Amino acid sequence: MTELPRSPSTPTPGRLAPRLRLAALAAGLALLGLVSAARAAPVPDAKPVPGGIAVVTLQGTGNIRQPPVVHYRGDRVMVLPDGAKWRAVVGIPLSVKPGRQTITVKPPTKPAHKVHFQVKPTEYETQRIHIKNRHLVSPTKADLKRIHREHREIHAALAAWHSSPEVEVNFRLPVRGVLTSSFGLRRIFNGKPRHPHSGLDIAVPKGTPIHAPAKGTVLDTGHYFFDGNTVFLDHGQGLVTMYCHMSHIKVKPGEHVRQGQVIGLVGQTGRATGPHLHWGVSLNDARVDPGLFLTAGQYAELKSGAFAKEAFGKDKDKTSP
Repeated sequence: MTELPRSPSTPTPGRLAPRLRLAALAAGLALLGLVSAARAAPVPDAKPVPGGIAVVTLQGTGNIRQPPVVHYRGDRVMVLPDGAKWRAVVGIPLSVKPGRQTITVKPPTKPAHKVHFQVKPTEYETQRIHIKNRHLVSPTKADLKRIHREHREIHAALAAWHSSPEVEVNFRLPVRGVLTSSFGLRRIFNGKPRHPHSGLDIAVPKGTPIHAPAKGTVLDTGHYFFDGNTVFLDHGQGLVTMYCHMSHIKVKPGEHVRQGQVIGLVGQTGRATGPHLHWGVSLNDARVDPGLFLTAGQYAELKSGAFAKEAFGKDKDKTSP
């Protein structure tokens, strides 16, 4: 058969192959870029102070599909994708001193190594609270026995770890009210120093619905001496939230909840001077500022008292719960 002459613009097979290879390579790189961008997960606000969060980029883990295993002070740490890399999201206990801290990183196919980050100093205010029921300030021996038992139960819930490829860290406020006690306050009850405040106290009327700030699973519920009716939500990878002083609990252990679902009603159970929600967040068994999981706008509005009229029908109420 006679071969038809080629047009000058028609490439020969030899000339076409390199172009196809280049086009395929470009397409592959573009696809990888899209995949990497899609894998970049949101993280909470980085604030590397006692009671804050350090976000540490992990270099040289050697595997973009399987995350490394990271530990801090013996506790497993959340790891989220960041394109072709991984980021460790580390909760810093209030008791940690400023200075260099260390995490241990174990990639899937490489030896473990250490990565360092710096914790900066910060100052928390002091709050003095007077409680009429002295029994709640100076418990009896029988109460102390109960408190110690409950402490073990509460710690077990807050230290829980469950693997999850995705963790929702963009929280919504569980209630919109007046911030009466901020995170980290050095608290003095009836003249006696107590542990720093490990959450946010938000005053709202009794019976106000409490909404899950993100999807999760109910780890446990209970009625405790100090915290009253309480719910624990597990959001995955060591991120656990706690809701205290409820009048009623609306969920059961093992129940899956969606963001915005009602989990209970605000009350005054346990050690409380008025109806309010104590909202706590634990990350790798460290109590951290819940506000770091809110958008800057939400946290600023809460601090300013912008929700007072919505909650109470009047301007910011100075009454402390």
